[in-house]
Amino acid sequence: MVSLWKKFAVALFAMALAFTAAAQQHGDKEYQPSVGQEGRDVIWVPTPNELIAKMLDMTKVTANDIVYDLGSGDGRTVIAAAKRGAQAVGVEFNPDMVALSNRSAKREGVTDKARFIQGDIFQTDFSKATVITLYLLPSLNLKLRPTILDMRPGTRVASHAFNMGEWEPDETAQVDGRTAYYWMVPAKVAGTWRVEGVGDLALKQEFQKIQGTLGGKPIINATLRGETIAFAADGRNYSGRVNGDRIEGSVSGAASGKWTAARTR
Repeated sequence: MVSLWKKFAVALFAMALAFTAAAQQHGDKEYQPSVGQEGRDVIWVPTPNELIAKMLDMTKVTANDIVYDLGSGDGRTVIAAAKRGAQAVGVEFNPDMVALSNRSAKREGVTDKARFIQGDIFQTDFSKATVITLYLLPSLNLKLRPTILDMRPGTRVASHAFNMGEWEPDETAQVDGRTAYYWMVPAKVAGTWRVEGVGDLALKQEFQKIQGTLGGKPIINATLRGETIAFAADGRNYSGRVNGDRIEGSVSGAASGKWTAARTR
C-alpha cells in the first residue's frame, strides 16, 4: 500500500511540474513586480495613473511629441503617453520590467507608439526628447540636471515627488496628496548681446531667471520661457525668440517694430 501511495504521489508531482511548465510557456506565469522591490538606484514604487495624467497634462503631451520616461518601471507612463499619440520611450535597467512593459503595451494596443530600452539612464541618449518624465530620487535628478539643461530650449520636464534643487519648477501640482513638478528647459542667454540700433544687452541668468541692462539701463519684468524671452526697458516692451547666438522679435511701446540681437560674448 505504501509503495502504491508513493507511486501516486510521484505521478501527481510529475503532473504538477508538467502543468507549471505548460502554464509558463503560455504566459500564465508572468513576472509581476512588487512595490518596494530593489532596483539599481531606487526601489520601485509605481506612479498612480491620476498623477501620470496630470504630469502629461502639465507637459502638454500631444501626438507631435517624443516622450522619454527615465526609469520607466512597469511602463505605465510610456503607455499613457502613447495613448495620447506621442512616440514614447521608456528606459529601464531591469530586463524583467522591460519585458513586462512590452507585454502591457501589446495588451493596450500601442506597440506602434511605445518602445522600451533596457539600459542605464545615464548612458542612454535621450537628446531627441521633447518631453522628459521622472520618478527618481533627488540625487539622481541632480545628476541628470546638467544633461537636461543642455537639451533643446523648450523641452518640457515633469517629475513625481522630487525636485531639481536650485532649479525652481515653473509649476507645481498636487494630486491625492502627491506632488508633480514641471520645468521648461531655458535657452542659454547669459552674456552680452548687441541690439541693433540700441546698444548692448547684458544678461545674467540663473536657470529661467534673468536680469540685466540694455544700453546701460536696467531691464524690468524679464522672463525666459524656453526659447522665448521678454523684458521692458526705457519705455519699450521687447519680446523675442532665442536661436543660438541670435534673438529676433518685436518691440512695442514708445516705439514699435522689430528688433534683433547678436551675442558678442
